[in-house]
Amino acid sequence: MPTHFKLNTGAEIPAIGFGTWQDEQAQEDAVAEALKAGYRHIDTARVYLTEKAVGKAIKKSGIPRHELFVTTKLWNHQHHPDDVPTALQQSLDDLDMQYVDLYLIHWPVAWKRGTDMFPKKDGKMILEDIDFVDTYKAMEKLLDTGKVKAIGVSNFSKAEMEHLLEEVSVTPAVHQMECHPWLQQRSFVAWHRSKCIHITHYSPLGNQNQLYQSKGTVGKLIEEPVLADIGKQYDKSAPQVTLAWGITQGHSVLPKSKTPARIQSNFKGDFRLGPRDMEKIQQLDRKLRFNDSSEDFGKEFFTDLDGKWMRGAHAQKVSSLNASWLYLGPSSLQSLKGDL
Repeated sequence: MPTHFKLNTGAEIPAIGFGTWQDEQAQEDAVAEALKAGYRHIDTARVYLTEKAVGKAIKKSGIPRHELFVTTKLWNHQHHPDDVPTALQQSLDDLDMQYVDLYLIHWPVAWKRGTDMFPKKDGKMILEDIDFVDTYKAMEKLLDTGKVKAIGVSNFSKAEMEHLLEEVSVTPAVHQMECHPWLQQRSFVAWHRSKCIHITHYSPLGNQNQLYQSKGTVGKLIEEPVLADIGKQYDKSAPQVTLAWGITQGHSVLPKSKTPARIQSNFKGDFRLGPRDMEKIQQLDRKLRFNDSSEDFGKEFFTDLDGKWMRGAHAQKVSSLNASWLYLGPSSLQSLKGDL
């Protein structure tokens, strides 16, 4: 039986989810393949432009809606509390659904209100002075409508999480963040556990994404010999071991692919590792973050978390890891319209 974890709402979230960032034209077929392989947790976002494809694939599958767990996310140009209900409805309309199981604030930054998803002036994002607490409070009201079953956040720092919890009534059910054996964030993980907030890993295979590979010389996470050696004990591959590392901690994971064989293979990452194997993987932590959109988005993210570095004089950490980057370049992110 596939693994599920209980959220603080009482609902259950499948441990293995299917991510739908990038390759928007291929996502209907990819989601259909994922559903056929057994996935019942599908992750999308407004900015991915894949909600319609996700909805079509689910409808064609014939799988009853109540058997699925669907997540989508609020994008940065609709953070004003008055815009939140409309933003949700737009997502529901494209998904062709009456509700989503989880609705997340995608990033803790607000941009200019309007229809432009990437509002810029002189090449820089136009920011709005909107506290994400007010955005979240508008999301809390959505719970009473039945259109969302749970709410949460993504890409928040510890200070931002603490600020949020001090001001809101509903504790986030989920925090979706970059997490993998090269960025384990153990102290932050422990903090979430103490607050009963479930963690979902995006980029659970590290820098497997081609975008991340194109700007560094650190190799690939899934090529770590330790992962392959551990896999031999379970008759599993290194990527499957990497996914199991997250699941063994009680976290859900979101691998993505448009290749049927990889989609099927990733689903077999739903198993548990033994304590000694977890200890071996703990030694792999390089505090290496691949998705830091601070330069593009007009705000410094992750300032109190592992894997953060500041440009200029503080960039020495990068060279010590034999890499020249830990964030997405200014031209790449808008063209890709999103994060993992």
